[in-house]
Amino acid sequence: MGLTNAQLRDHLDTVAGDDPVVAAALERCGYPEERIRPTGYKTLLRTIVGQQVSVAAATSMWNKLEAELGEDFTPTCLLERDFDTLRACGLSRQKQGYARSLCELVASGEVRFDGLPADDEEAIAELTKIKGIGRWSAEIYLLFAEGRQDIWPAGDLAVQEAVGRLLDLAARPSEKETRSLGDRWRPHRGAMAIFTWHTYNNAAL
Repeated sequence: MGLTNAQLRDHLDTVAGDDPVVAAALERCGYPEERIRPTGYKTLLRTIVGQQVSVAAATSMWNKLEAELGEDFTPTCLLERDFDTLRACGLSRQKQGYARSLCELVASGEVRFDGLPADDEEAIAELTKIKGIGRWSAEIYLLFAEGRQDIWPAGDLAVQEAVGRLLDLAARPSEKETRSLGDRWRPHRGAMAIFTWHTYNNAAL
């Protein structure tokens, strides 16, 4: 399960105790809300469905897919459908390729969501075996579904922008710079990532 509101508050209070910049930002912006997703392959399948489309379009596609496959569908259910059936649900050729890659790896037992490595980098390497799942998608899964405490999605533009504002930098830091800047918040970078998204949308910062 993802980080709960109580865990987020606890972790951010710990960080703020050592970092006056974060303490001041917490004072101005308040605590973020938890972002929890179910564990399992369906959460990553939804990520694939939602890539490069609006939230409304992604929801529409997902609803059509569930109507076609059944609410409790398994990876095999998707693999049994042909191109045109999935196309009718809104899945492009590329999305179908990614979805099939995910379902094949899960069906064969090569990727097991109930047994991902405890080491974060190893778990990211496991998830990025899936076609169409890059580092960012893997990190988001580990943070929102598994609640891993030290995940730091430094490639996220909103995280970069918020870190730049938080630390009063002249320009938005690069992914490499953001990764390095986040080191000060170990081992609670997961809570800080969620806090940066919260502050990114907050006019107080």
